[in-house]
Amino acid sequence: MVDKVNILIVDDDENDALLIMRTIRQSGLLSETRHAINETQLRAALTSSWDIVISDHNMPKLSSSDVIKIVKSTYPDVPVIIVSGTMADEIGVEAMQEGAQDYVMKDNLGRLIPAIQREVNATESRKARQVAEQDLQFLAYHDTLTRLINRQEFERRLRECAERKDGGSNILMYLDLDQFKIVNDTCGHVAGDELLKQVTKALQQHIREEDTLARLGGDEFGLLLENTSKKAAQKLAERIRKEIYNLRFVWQQTPYTISISIGLVAIEEHTRPIAELLSCADIACYVAKEKGREGLQWYSEDNEEYHHRRNEMQWVGKIKQSLQDDKFTLYFQQMKQLSEGNDGEYGEFLIRLNDNNGLIAPGVFIPAAEKYNLMPQIDRWVVKNVFKYLAETGLGRQNQGTFFINLSGITLSDPKFFGDIRNLLKTYQIKPDRICLEITETAAIDNLTNAVEFIAEIRDEGFKFAIDDFGVGMSSFSYLKTIPVDFLKIDGSFVRNLLNDPIDRGIVEACNQVSHAAGLKTIAEFVENDQIEAALKSIGIDYAQGFGISKPGPLKR
Repeated sequence: MVDKVNILIVDDDENDALLIMRTIRQSGLLSETRHAINETQLRAALTSSWDIVISDHNMPKLSSSDVIKIVKSTYPDVPVIIVSGTMADEIGVEAMQEGAQDYVMKDNLGRLIPAIQREVNATESRKARQVAEQDLQFLAYHDTLTRLINRQEFERRLRECAERKDGGSNILMYLDLDQFKIVNDTCGHVAGDELLKQVTKALQQHIREEDTLARLGGDEFGLLLENTSKKAAQKLAERIRKEIYNLRFVWQQTPYTISISIGLVAIEEHTRPIAELLSCADIACYVAKEKGREGLQWYSEDNEEYHHRRNEMQWVGKIKQSLQDDKFTLYFQQMKQLSEGNDGEYGEFLIRLNDNNGLIAPGVFIPAAEKYNLMPQIDRWVVKNVFKYLAETGLGRQNQGTFFINLSGITLSDPKFFGDIRNLLKTYQIKPDRICLEITETAAIDNLTNAVEFIAEIRDEGFKFAIDDFGVGMSSFSYLKTIPVDFLKIDGSFVRNLLNDPIDRGIVEACNQVSHAAGLKTIAEFVENDQIEAALKSIGIDYAQGFGISKPGPLKR
């Protein structure tokens, strides 16, 4: 349906003009009209906005050709329709070649209304395409949620600023919300989005027109301050901290206290590449977060802590890329049964990272993955590929054997992880009691509530569970009454020296006795030779794992 339109009529004959107005008015299309009889009045009328112009063909000192040129010079997209009492078809065609959209004879004004409707619809379609193109252009450089510029555009502006040799003092600020994950996980993404919008408004209140504020991703923001001293930037950062802390976010009648950590970097004339600048600011922000919520920190090249963080950050990028490119691989280390009977094959799946220079052991990259919350992604990769391997080889459908998979304590806090394991179990159709998931003793105790809940659910599904590195804290014996597990893996630091240190042997014996009293089986780690194996067997340990038993190796197909 066409909305009412504003029409300018150019005609020296007042009766003809009134007839045109009446025809349009009867159709219900007319919103506003104006009548011009000469060039002066036409130009005066064009100071207003019109949806369509209707012009007589033959007027003294003003032809339809003149009207078309004058209108198009001011409003190129406004359609012009020519009307005439006497106009041959070839003249009408000529008028259309000059820019008119249509021509109508005055003795057949019934054609005028469809012509107007057609041209107005065409104009609306053009406007809609222009709006769509503008929206696409906007979205290419802006974040859809906050309407701030996105990371790509921010990096472009940062690069321009860093390359400008005007001697100005410029500051890069990296901002990271401290409680966003809590809100997002407990209240849902809608609440998280609303929090980001409110934080955006709060930040915008404190920046100048020449400053550049961007959403870099997730709950991270970037702020580029041009021609700003370090002192002024410090004061601004403190104002922002206070503003965000005073922001009382309420969702479904529950209030949340929000804080923000800020890292700052001075952009020097001999500055480093843009990616490195952002990395430095991110590192400073992380150090600020580690030192206490709602903190701020300047990056310093001389600080040893920053070099350590930089190395970790480099690993973060490499881990993410390796997950994306499927650069991880599985190794397997067999265990040996020391007790009587035959329980089938026992062993643990281990992860390695394929690097250009060879395989990288988990001890190199796991600390960074744990610190930057990448372990749930790594654990998902391991579980999926172990299940796939056990399904393809048939090992996961046998009646005997147990295969161990390490999990991070962080992963236990991921509410979607248990559901993902269930889905993988359905996909690969293996027996859940062939799988034993394990976490370290300290991770279990640090995440006790989540650990107990997760272990109970996973064991109800048929899986087994183990506590790894057990015995480091002897007070943990009491937790065996709380944590429902099937195996205890005794920490290798006691096993390695039990032949020479009676205290270590005593700890191994105690762990074994308490475990058996609780109905659990024991596994000794770091079994490096036959003598240690024999001692463990005499103590009554159920299984042994270590280089003296079997070294980790590639999967057998």
